[in-house]
Amino acid sequence: MNNEIIPGFDDEKDESLKIRLQKVDNIENCLVLYLSGYIDTYNSNLFQKRVSKAIDKGFIRLIFHCGGLNYVSSTGIGSFTAFLKAVKPRGGDLVLLEIQPKVYEVFQLLGFSQFFNIKETLEDAVAFFTQVSARTTNAIFPKIFKCPICSKKLKATRAGRFRCSECKTILVIDDSGQVFLG
Repeated sequence: MNNEIIPGFDDEKDESLKIRLQKVDNIENCLVLYLSGYIDTYNSNLFQKRVSKAIDKGFIRLIFHCGGLNYVSSTGIGSFTAFLKAVKPRGGDLVLLEIQPKVYEVFQLLGFSQFFNIKETLEDAVAFFTQVSARTTNAIFPKIFKCPICSKKLKATRAGRFRCSECKTILVIDDSGQVFLG
């Protein structure tokens, strides 16, 4: 079933973490990943490899349905961070759904809860992406901003990765015009 959406997705599997894919029809490049099991140091590499296949196929709006996820280690949270870094520069984002209280605790303890869009329902997640895609990039770019490191005034004509002309810091600007350290 998953291989129909992303060829080769199920080539490597691990019983400790099951992933079921579902396309979101009315939002371009949007995918729901139903997770069940756990993510730890031993299976996070395979988890990253499988989700990266989805991102490589152009799915940059990812909804992780975490209702069946009963444990995530700090390494697992690192995986979600890697996915966010992979999709943001391409105009994507990710949403985490139905996080179990003990899993959410790990996100909070590590200070990651504010980096992720956490929603209660699939409808909320779909609404989030509908609103994001409704914002046009034309209204945001060109964008004048200051380098967060050296305060040099810079101009970006589009979303993407840039290097500050003054301090050479790598910066990422997403489609909404937010500036991040790259």
